[in-house]
Order: sequence, then C-alpha cells, then structure tokens
Amino acid sequence: MFLKSILTISFVSVFQFSLQAQRVQPAHQVQPVHQALDSVFIRSSPARILPEVQGTILFSGKRTNEIIPDSTGANLSANNARMAFARIPGLNVWEMDGAGTQVNIGSRGTDTHRSIEMNMRQNGYNTNSDIFGYPEDHYTPPMQAIREVQLVRGSAALQFGSQFGGMMNYVMKDADSTKILGIESEQTAGGYNFFNSYNAVGGASGKFSYYAYYDTRHGDGWRPNAAFDYHAYYANLSWRFTPKTRLSLQFSRMDYVQQIAGGQTDSQFLHNARFSDRARNFFNPEINIPALLFTSDLSPSTKLSVTAHYLNGQRNSVQFINTPNIQDTINTSLDSYNPRQVDRDYYSGFTTEARILHNYNLGGMDATLTGGVRFFDEATRRKQKGVGTIGSDFDLSLTKPYSIDLHLHTTNYAVFAENLFHVTPRFSVVPGFRYEVIDSKMSGLILNQTFPVAYTGNRNFPLFGLGLQYQVNATTQLYANASQAYRPYLYANITPADQIGVIDPNMKDSRGYTLDLGYRGTVGEWLRFDLDGFYMYYGNRIGQENLTNPSTNTAYLFTTNIGNSGDPGVEAYTDFSLWQVITGSHRSFDLRLFNSLSWNHARYSTGIINNNGKNQSLAGNRVEGVPDWIDRAGVTARSGPIKLLVQYSYVGNGYSDATNTVYTPTGVIGYVPSYHVWDASAEWSFFGHYRLSAGINNIADARYFTRRINMYPGPGILPADGRTFYVSLGLKL
Repeated sequence: MFLKSILTISFVSVFQFSLQAQRVQPAHQVQPVHQALDSVFIRSSPARILPEVQGTILFSGKRTNEIIPDSTGANLSANNARMAFARIPGLNVWEMDGAGTQVNIGSRGTDTHRSIEMNMRQNGYNTNSDIFGYPEDHYTPPMQAIREVQLVRGSAALQFGSQFGGMMNYVMKDADSTKILGIESEQTAGGYNFFNSYNAVGGASGKFSYYAYYDTRHGDGWRPNAAFDYHAYYANLSWRFTPKTRLSLQFSRMDYVQQIAGGQTDSQFLHNARFSDRARNFFNPEINIPALLFTSDLSPSTKLSVTAHYLNGQRNSVQFINTPNIQDTINTSLDSYNPRQVDRDYYSGFTTEARILHNYNLGGMDATLTGGVRFFDEATRRKQKGVGTIGSDFDLSLTKPYSIDLHLHTTNYAVFAENLFHVTPRFSVVPGFRYEVIDSKMSGLILNQTFPVAYTGNRNFPLFGLGLQYQVNATTQLYANASQAYRPYLYANITPADQIGVIDPNMKDSRGYTLDLGYRGTVGEWLRFDLDGFYMYYGNRIGQENLTNPSTNTAYLFTTNIGNSGDPGVEAYTDFSLWQVITGSHRSFDLRLFNSLSWNHARYSTGIINNNGKNQSLAGNRVEGVPDWIDRAGVTARSGPIKLLVQYSYVGNGYSDATNTVYTPTGVIGYVPSYHVWDASAEWSFFGHYRLSAGINNIADARYFTRRINMYPGPGILPADGRTFYVSLGLKL
C-alpha cells in the first residue's frame, strides 16, 4: 500500500508538472530538446520507450517498451522472464519451470503457451517455428546475449504481421568497435545442480567486425524428473563496405533435451507440489536460423534494409501421455511399461523482408514514409501419435508407425506502408496499412479417419491503422493509436481430432482491433512514467460446437468460429528516485522504486462452445488464461559498484478454459488461484572487469502455478519452482 500511495502522488506530480511546463519552451524548440534529454534517459534506465524513428521502422504514436536486460538485476543465467520483463506492464508469464529453456509470454488476453500469439523476432527476423500454421516459438536465446528487448503492442500488426499479443524483438549484443578482441564470460551455479556457462568474443578491425557466443546450461530441476541440458550458439560477421552500408551474416542455433515432470491433480499439488511420477517423458527442440542482413543509407534522407533468413528445425517429444491421476507404472498384462507416444515436427521456412524509409518535406511539413514487402514460404512435416518404446531414456524410435502424417505448406505475401506527418512541431499523425495474401495447403493421412486429409485455404485482407502523438512539453507526450490485427487459423484448427470431428470449410481467421490512449515521459531525472488505457477486440475466436447430423441422428464436433471477446484495460509504469526526492541528489547513492501495474477485463461478449457434449454460452465468461490484475514492483539501491534489488510480483486469479470450470478431478481444467512471489538479487563490480552477483528466487518458497494444460507438457497443473538460489562470477575484457 505504501508503494501504491507513492505512485499515486507521483502521477499527480506528473500532470501538475506537465501543465506548468507548457510555457517553458516555445513550440519550435520542443523537438530538439526532447531528443537531447531522451538520450540521457536511454543510458541511465533499464526501461524506456522506443524513439519515433529507428532504422527503417516507425514507432511514433505506438505503445512501446524497451528493456535493457543487463540493467534489470534479473537472474539472466536462468532466463527468468518474471524478473527480466517486470518493467513491462501487463506481460503475462507462464512459469513452466526454472530451467529457462523456454520463454512463455502473452499480452492483453492472449495465450502464453510458447508465446504463440506473439510475433517473436531476433534482430528483426522471425523466430516462431511456423508463423502462420504453428507459431509456437521454440527458439529461446540466453538473455545474457541480449542487448535490448523491444516490444510493440496494439499497432504492431501493420509493420510486422500477424499477432494480437504484439511484436517482441530481441536485439543481440554486437561487437565492441574499439577492440580487436573482447571477451565476456559468466559462470553461474545454483540450487538443484543448476549450472550455466555463457562465453562470448567480439571485436572489430577496419571494415570487419564479429561477435559470437556459446551458452550451455544444465541442471536437475526443482521437481524430480525435470533434468535439462541446453545449448545455444550465435555468430555475427559484419562488413562495412562504406560508413553507411553494412552486410551481416548471422547464424543462431538452440537445442536442448528436457525431462518433463508432467502435470498434477489438485490433490497432488496440495499434498506435495514437487511430486512427479513421469520419469520417461522428454522434449527436444532443435532450431537453426541462418540470416543475411543488409542496411544502407542510400542518401541523407533515404534508408534501405533487407533481411533474409531461413528457419530449419524440429520439435520432438516422447511421452507417456495421460491425465495425472493415472500413474506411469508397470502394465501387469505386458509385464513392462506401456509404450510411449512419439511426436515429431520438421520445419523449413524462408522469409525475406525489404523496408525503405524516406524523409521528405510536404508543403513545409516534415514527413517520414516507411514501406516494405515480405515473402514467406514454409513447409512443415507433422508426424504424431507414433508408438514408441517401453524404455525410460530419451528414445524417438518407433515400434509402430505414426497415425498422423501431414504435409503442411503456407505461402504469404505482404506489403505495408506507414507515414509520419509532423503536422506541427508538437503534433504528429501516422496513418498506415498492410495487405496480406495467405495460401495454406494441407495433405496427408490420419489413420482414424476413413479418408485422406486435404485442405486448401486461400485468403487475403487489408489492415488499417492510425497513430497520433502530441508533445505536451520537452519531456512528456500524449499518444493514441487505433489499429486492426489478425491471427491466422492454425494447422491444429483444420486437423480433425477423431472420427466425429468435422472442420468448418468456411472457417475464418481471427480478426480484431486495438485502441490505445496514453501519456508518458520523464520529470527531471527522478521520475519516468507511462500510463496507457486500451481496448482490444478479438473476433472470430476458434473452438468446437456440438452438432447433430439430421440424416443419421449422430452427434459430431464442429470446429468453427465460436465467438468474440473484448478486453478493456489499463497499463501503468512508474520509476522514480526516492533518494533524489528526499535529498535532491543521486550521484553517489540512489534508491529507486518501480511499479508495473496492469488491469485486464477480458470477457467473452458472444460465443457458444462444446462442454461435455453440450453447447454452452460463453457470453460474460472470462477469457481463459487471463488474470485481471498483474502487479510487479521493486526497490533498487545503488552505491557505486554495488547494486541491490528486491522485487515483488502479484498475479491475479483466472480460469484455464472458456467455460470457466472451477474443478475437475484430473486437474486438467479448473481455477487458477492468484499468487505472490518475492525475488532478490545483488551485484558487485570490482577491479574494473569483474562482477560477482547472487540472488534468491521465490524467497518465501510460495507454492503456486500459473497454468493448467491439457497437452504437452502436462496434462494437469504445472507447478512453478519453489525457492532457488544462484551465484555468478563474470568478467568482461
């Protein structure tokens, strides 16, 4: 309550300052002063907003966030998203485990499973395995290698394509141009045999520069049967033909084998949250991404960027899949364990994006145009429900063939443009559009069907948006945005699950829009803030209805668009120096407080869904997996080379399904309680090149879970980790 009271006072101070500052600068001086102050803000803060223009991308009038992971105090060695993204209001995190092999995030009422409703990128190119048919993001780089994290919500679909949750871009660290050879290394040890080793080299000589890292991570996991072995590689070789033209060749790879502890029932979780009887379940993704990036300043007013990348990979699992109330024990009739199920996906996708940005003057008005084209071609091979071995090790071999064998292919063309008009020195307008063409095909065999599977879906549609930005004074601005978005239906939506499943041949992609209105900026060096109200409409959600064939009087499940949802909400971020407020100085010592608060009222407005063989109305129900409240707050104390952080996280309750079921005996569907988590970390930099850091995650050893699930890696309740600790020693030369 003390923290929230301070934040309320801070917001009042912000608005009072804004009104007074209207007369500080004449209009024609506002923009240069704002840019100069913003550069100071960027260097001193772990969280900031993106500039109006960066490279060939426009961010003006958009809801943006930028995080500097190295400055957050988070446990980066374990990719702890709860800490690393704490300063982004409303970002929902599925804490599947503490291994850090996978980042699972969602925003504004979207699914967190493998960031499936986020447009995930690295250095500007997509890392989702199949952005149109199977957009789970299996690729997860180590956060120690990330220079900054960029997030655009609401209006991201115009420049970046399909999404409702937003576009998140990992900008990787680059070469130190002042050195021929630079070295960075950090070794981390923690509880439950956790060990992470991050090692990087980089440098520059003449026109050539390079940066590369190797990261390895392994441990036993907080729960039994949760061991993991992770590896990540990256190399970036760059050549500057001229000071304004650069060509970069990049290669990324990530692979890991992780033992899956499985889900729990409610009674198992309450009795012992660490319980697991799934010793034979394993998951193994392998993702390779070579990329070629070209940037050039064609003239003082025109920039060009071209990115081409190829994603080649696979997703493999071998599991005894059953609800958690059924133990994985010896089958007496077989005198052995039951055979496990083997599922394998193979991805092969090529994407090219070309963007151009041009500054020009129209009737005395400064303007910036950005536009581009995108080509995407992906082939996915899906093999599922193969009968595996009765063994207990990681073994993908089969004893019987796959009962699902599908060839999936998508081709996409897109063109987009946005234009920034500086109507006055203070007021900017940014209209934009995008046009998408999608061609999806599926063929193959599902053995429990009486006929081969074939599907063709060709569709195209435009998206429109409008952004506004008003510079209230030298350091604060109002922004607003209205933008359309969409989410393509997935391969899973057009694959009949069994003999009673029928797919709607007229099924539509999910379509909707987002509205944003916000106020953000700084007050001196003691306060940074961003207060945003939004509304997101998510139409044509996909689900199943229970129907009856009138000619045969038999029931069947009909996969179709079942309804719509709306999500009004508020996202608020404040970061202020309590020490500077009290003493007027923060040079030798600083005590800063931040609060990242969001409220989401995601509800179904219309809809019908199948529930135990009967159709049930969804109107008024909460959207599944979406807590109403998320609040993350922290206190950071800094004195010279020493930095301390204490962070608090609260996530409200929710439901795991659209029918808002409270309880089922299997634990697969039900209520998800709210939870509170405390984290702490400390850093000490010494001798100029060394850093010692340590931390405790989940200090109070809270027992909680963020999600129930009816598929991998469950089914059932998936407990989050209890109390863990880590110690790191790093050097940078």
